[in-house]
Amino acid sequence: MVTSAHEGLHRIFQDRPEILAPVFGVLGIALPEKATVDAVTPDATETKPVERRIDTVLRVGPSDGDDFLLAVEAQERRDPKKASSWAYYVAYLQAKYGLPVLLLVICRDRATTKWATGPFDCGARGWTAQRTYPMVIGPDNLPVITDERTAARKPAMAVFSALAHAHSHDIDAILEALGRALQAMDRQASDYFYEFLDVNLGNTPAGDKWREILSFVTYFPGRGTVRETAYLEGKAEGKAEGKAEGMIQGVAEGEAKGVLRVLEVRGLTVSDDVRTRITTCTDLDRLGDWLDRAGTVAHAEELFGEAPRGPESTSEQS
Repeated sequence: MVTSAHEGLHRIFQDRPEILAPVFGVLGIALPEKATVDAVTPDATETKPVERRIDTVLRVGPSDGDDFLLAVEAQERRDPKKASSWAYYVAYLQAKYGLPVLLLVICRDRATTKWATGPFDCGARGWTAQRTYPMVIGPDNLPVITDERTAARKPAMAVFSALAHAHSHDIDAILEALGRALQAMDRQASDYFYEFLDVNLGNTPAGDKWREILSFVTYFPGRGTVRETAYLEGKAEGKAEGKAEGMIQGVAEGEAKGVLRVLEVRGLTVSDDVRTRITTCTDLDRLGDWLDRAGTVAHAEELFGEAPRGPESTSEQS
């Protein structure tokens, strides 16, 4: 498993090569959905040299043309040394494999994206011996995926979008849509994405948001995952401690907050009446039932077996 956001931004191309076609589409480059993709050693070290290592190298075999190599670099900030490093990578890979080479740079902020587009020249006295033109993906050209249906159809692209936009104001909406989409996926397919983001977002505000989303059992109903088991054990332990210390009210307040948070994460409207009814309830069994139902109801009022109020009723109440 990868260990940092930097690693995740390029490693996902190895693990989920299906994102190549949509990423190339963002750049205006045609690439068939059906293509063979094989990882190539990223070691660009010669016999006696300074060690050089490319983040990720892929050999792409499109169904409509000849193979080429794709060097993928994750770049977090400007680095003057990259002008020569990237030129070296392209020249080295072309010489070693005898194939055309493209360089793709992934950035997470606009300033780095603008710088990384280059071009980067090598030359003297007005003559250019070599010029490097990276293809660059960044916040300005990578789609922000906040639609649950889109995330469900293209989960790998949605995860990539979350990594690339981790510092943007849209990240909460991206993660919430992705969380809902993964909930409906096959466990084997979704577990990779859950773990991938957990590791690669790390100890950042986006990482905290993702772990907050994952802390609710409704995202793992009946799966018996480590997170679900831990949540249920913690919930049971909290209840036991609360009862032992005569703190039933505190336990009820915690349950009520959990119900409201699940409804909010799912994007459901919570009226003042619903909120008051939940927060003033002290029946732990009833609160537990509401918490279980909060993950499936279409409207918050359905927690109580009631039909949702229409706009007219809402306006009269207010």
